[in-house]
Amino acid sequence: MEYDLDTGAHSTYSLHYHLVLVVKYRREVFNKELRDFFREVVSGFADNYGVEIKNLEADRDHVHLLFKATPTTDLTKFINVLKGASARRIRNEYADHIEDKLRGDSFWTDSYCLISTGQVSLDVLKEYVENQRERDDE
Repeated sequence: MEYDLDTGAHSTYSLHYHLVLVVKYRREVFNKELRDFFREVVSGFADNYGVEIKNLEADRDHVHLLFKATPTTDLTKFINVLKGASARRIRNEYADHIEDKLRGDSFWTDSYCLISTGQVSLDVLKEYVENQRERDDE
């Protein structure tokens, strides 16, 4: 089994995540122009948090973000900054587009979905770990 691993001074790791952010009230605000703007906003500060954006796609009412992080990345801080900064920038640049769809200052729902991903499925990894004992017995 081969992994695409990153290394630090005292670590070897592969940390990949899938983040889903949903627009408040599931309002359909994302169009092509707003999706492109959101991509720019995210790429503008991801490096500051040790995050490498692998893929970013948006539907009309939510976004999916695949990213790679380091062991020292503060995921909660990154996500909160991502939500806050993008909401402010979108509200500043696209106020006319979203004002009739959203109330108050909120752009995103308060929650988010963050899923750790891997380079192999959990079933393959479980089988690999279980087979370690067989290798030791040989």
